[in-house]
Amino acid sequence: MRAALIIGLFFAAPAAAQTTGAPPSVAQVPPLAPQPATTTRVTLQTQVGPIVLAIETEKAPVTAANFLKYVDGKRLDGTVFYRTVKVQNEPRYGFIQFGTQNDPKRTLPPIPHEPTSKTGLSHVDGAISMAMAQPGTARGDFFIIVGNTPAMDADGANPGYAVFGRVIQGMDVVHRIMDMPTSPSKGEGIMKGQMLEPTVPVNAARRTPVVVEGPAS
Repeated sequence: MRAALIIGLFFAAPAAAQTTGAPPSVAQVPPLAPQPATTTRVTLQTQVGPIVLAIETEKAPVTAANFLKYVDGKRLDGTVFYRTVKVQNEPRYGFIQFGTQNDPKRTLPPIPHEPTSKTGLSHVDGAISMAMAQPGTARGDFFIIVGNTPAMDADGANPGYAVFGRVIQGMDVVHRIMDMPTSPSKGEGIMKGQMLEPTVPVNAARRTPVVVEGPAS
């Protein structure tokens, strides 16, 4: 009975919204308000090519705002991609990591953890996420995923990592960095053998306006 009542109200709604009289002319219809952008584009200019990111400012507002503070403050200029993790399975997967490496002149305070269970995002191919030791410690280091890695998402008691955007151009550059040589001795614990040698500089990180092309003349 309740379901039937809801369905009845749903189908009755359009009729209730109708008004009598002639429809308004086109001039009388107010224009639609422009939809706000749900992502912000950022370009990482690396030494081996550009990587363009779509930052999820709507779905992951806390983590996205943190990343944009680093971009707008030019705190990522001169940092490096310093780590690569790669598994040569088919399909291959892994990630590359860059950021401030706790440099006190660059690094901002830690931010609250924003899990994928809250944002609805996932560690899919090209996702960018926050490096951290534990929830609430993420600051100025980030990693870009190669291949789908759902095990890094939040699941039950596992807090996962905080995705806040994705690569929309430049995955070839990501793969190039991922395949670069590593030092056999640098790095501690599980990071030993994962440290890039040489590292790959990030020359600049900037917001990138979306260019809307007009009709051809």
